[in-house]
Amino acid sequence: MRQNYLFTSESVSEGHPDKVADQISDAVVDLLLSKDPEARIACETLTTTQRVVLAGEIRCKPVYDEDRWPEHGGWAPGARDEIEEVVRSVVRDIGYEQEGFHWDELVFENHLHGQSAQIAQGVDSSGNKDEGAGDQGIMFGFACDETPDLMPATLDYSHKILERLAADRKSGAARFLEPDAKSQVTLRFADGKPVAATAIVVSTQHARDYCLPWGKDGQSGGDEQKYAELRDYVKGVIADILPAELLSDDTVYHINPTGAFEIGGPDGDAGLTGRKIIVDTYGGASPHGGGAFSGKDPTKVDRSAAYITRYLAKNIVAAGLARRCTIQLSYAIGVPEPLSLYVDTHGTCSEGVTDEALEQAIRSIGKLGRLTPRGIRTHLGLNKPIYRPSAAYGHFGRKAQGDFFPWERTDLVEDLKAVLA
Repeated sequence: MRQNYLFTSESVSEGHPDKVADQISDAVVDLLLSKDPEARIACETLTTTQRVVLAGEIRCKPVYDEDRWPEHGGWAPGARDEIEEVVRSVVRDIGYEQEGFHWDELVFENHLHGQSAQIAQGVDSSGNKDEGAGDQGIMFGFACDETPDLMPATLDYSHKILERLAADRKSGAARFLEPDAKSQVTLRFADGKPVAATAIVVSTQHARDYCLPWGKDGQSGGDEQKYAELRDYVKGVIADILPAELLSDDTVYHINPTGAFEIGGPDGDAGLTGRKIIVDTYGGASPHGGGAFSGKDPTKVDRSAAYITRYLAKNIVAAGLARRCTIQLSYAIGVPEPLSLYVDTHGTCSEGVTDEALEQAIRSIGKLGRLTPRGIRTHLGLNKPIYRPSAAYGHFGRKAQGDFFPWERTDLVEDLKAVLA
């Protein structure tokens, strides 16, 4: 591993068009899981100017059953209206009441339909056959000791800056903010530890005039005093979030560097589910298998196996067995057992511990069980409507509704230590 380098991660706010799409998709997942914990969902969302479109496949008999409600196209009476209500409530909660994107005025289209029977036959359990993986693929989990939540510092600070902006916008403490925003944090590392913030970028949508003068004459469309208010506010948030020792006179700030950001959200750029997978995971500090999380029920290993690998990596670091850990699992569609388990501690494991020993330890912990799709869901308790809060500000290293997501628990620490003793 390199010990001295610059590294950068970015985040996007809950009002970013791709994140609006992710939150809508996961709100649909939560709705269907609340009706049927064994529901199958693959929900994709498109957001654009004054429009939201859903597409994908579902299986949830209380909501969609082609045999039971053929006269309604397979939908239970009122189910389509309930899904539309959920979609509009997500947009309202984010805060979009703009001319180009308004929760009550947008056009909504629902193109969800029944799950493929051929996928179902490979995934479902039957007789002596265990539930198989919903698709082939590779999934990665990661943890490091750069922050208390065992996340990469660059990503952790990027997320927290935007979370604070959203909280202040909703509380009224920063009324000039609008929902769309992006952040980026660059840190200098020495001896493998973050020692200085060299550059911080924050671009936030704002109310009219909170920008530099712009236009052909350079005098229209902005107010320098209001822009200074926004800039000073953002720098204050950064100072609250980052440790003071990382900031200095040498830190370069780029705050709304284009000068104006009034048009944003889905009106400014179309959004799609699953386009922010590096923001969702580790900010580029770890490999990524390529599969998105949002819009998928937990039988999909893109989601559940990514959660269990984070859980395992976090417990290894929390146990002091390594300072940095990457774990990979791989699956074949319809096959329950993982094809491979790979652990890499990047040369940071503690004395007497090897990556191979960690792989064996994971396999030998009885209460963890088999790393099959059903085994993962059972151990982490994933068949619950818990996913919408994960769809903004990252799936890892954070709490939802006052408690950690189940994949953030560190309840394997003592088991790992005991096996490796």
